[in-house]
Amino acid sequence: MEVSSDQIIQAVSETLYMVSVSLVFATLIGLPLGILLVVTRKGHILENQALFSALNPVINVLRSVPFIILLVAIIPFTRLIVGTSIGTTAAIVPLVIYTGPYIARLVENSLLDVDAGIIEAAEAMGATPMQIIFRFLIPESLGSLVLSITTATIGLIGATAMAGAVGGGGIGDLAITYGYQRFSTVTIIATVIILVVLVQAIQSLGNVLARKIRRHG
Repeated sequence: MEVSSDQIIQAVSETLYMVSVSLVFATLIGLPLGILLVVTRKGHILENQALFSALNPVINVLRSVPFIILLVAIIPFTRLIVGTSIGTTAAIVPLVIYTGPYIARLVENSLLDVDAGIIEAAEAMGATPMQIIFRFLIPESLGSLVLSITTATIGLIGATAMAGAVGGGGIGDLAITYGYQRFSTVTIIATVIILVVLVQAIQSLGNVLARKIRRHG
């Protein structure tokens, strides 16, 4: 039994829904965490070794857990948040927990690339730590941050495909239900092509945005 065009469209829409909602919440978590990892480290503008030493290992631990294991491990928490552990909305909870720390590391790397001289110049002008973060650190690293979010989005697409293994819906669910379990090679090839097109489109968009930002920076 082959999949219909309606099923493919629904699977793509479910994947885009999971990716977009998860990305928003993961960014809201990862961006401030990434900023804290930078500004609280030794010698930075808000040095706080206790906070840095607490955040750093927690993020490392969360990043080291494979998504498929995290997906199963937090089923009780997922049920608590959304009332179920099956479906596209339920998959968003582990996707956010998985991607948030990843974005935090990407943000950290982007901010650390900012020339230390810019921060020193800002301090010399009397800028407060908040002004340094929002008027110097983030604007200077904006192009890199766009590429980081692009990378995180592509990682999310891969994670949503894995979520299909436990009834998360989307393209992964379509590939497993119709491609693997019903031995449909055509379905497997179709889902791979869709995923490749999505990844290429997102990467191209990210590259264009980052280029424009850097050109006008």
